[in-house]
Amino acid sequence: MSQTAKPAPGQQTAPAIEARGVNLVFQTNDGPVQALKDVNLTINQGDFVSFIGPSGCGKTTFLRAIAALEHPTSGTLTVNGMTPDEARRKRAYGYVFQAAGLYPWRTIAKNISLPLEIMGFSKDEQEERTQRVLDLVDLKGFGQKFPWQLSGGMQQRASIARALAFDADILLMDEPFGALDEIVRDRLNEELLNLWARTGKTIGFVTHSIPEAVYLSTKIVVMSPRPGRITDVIDSPLPKHRPLDIRDTPEFIEIAHRVREGLRAGHAHD
Repeated sequence: MSQTAKPAPGQQTAPAIEARGVNLVFQTNDGPVQALKDVNLTINQGDFVSFIGPSGCGKTTFLRAIAALEHPTSGTLTVNGMTPDEARRKRAYGYVFQAAGLYPWRTIAKNISLPLEIMGFSKDEQEERTQRVLDLVDLKGFGQKFPWQLSGGMQQRASIARALAFDADILLMDEPFGALDEIVRDRLNEELLNLWARTGKTIGFVTHSIPEAVYLSTKIVVMSPRPGRITDVIDSPLPKHRPLDIRDTPEFIEIAHRVREGLRAGHAHD
């Protein structure tokens, strides 16, 4: 997997994602519902950013807006300096949903290569990229298996591989490990950090888990109940290399405490 390009000395690069005064209102049969309110956020190239907040706070809505699956009512939102629609057309991001979403009649390799087929890559290029990302997510040798032959954790790794196959700079992940047991989740958290370190991707990650958000992220975005507002943005001081037992350190516990305080503050504001 190729590394994200590093800027030359003195060269300025656009933020990976930038939101300024973003509001998003859904029109429903019961009237308008404001999902996001005055969201301001800058995510730089190579950041690992987690979004955490109560259910219905707009975490997934914001991720979907980045992916041009929803459109802000007002404000500006850019992805690699482009509008989300332009970024989608240029395939600037891969998206990993809560469920793996693999087609049961296609092998794991064929599931991973599906976006490459749609994008018109040659058979040789599809094969080369598929094998590369299978190795990247530790699924080498499982390409000819079908989804039902793999565990839930392995299926989700295949879903991540599919999102990585066309080598987009940005990876958007909507609570990908939420349905997995704690042991599997811990392992996949470690693997995701290793993958991020090897690829240099910018990652936006939605979670309900405070330990997961603190363990994974360079930046933690705490959101309030609807209408979704950002109550705190925490830049993590933790080192890039993070063994699981870092969760027992005073530094980790202090960040987790600040996240909890931000969540409480959001409820109090509500």
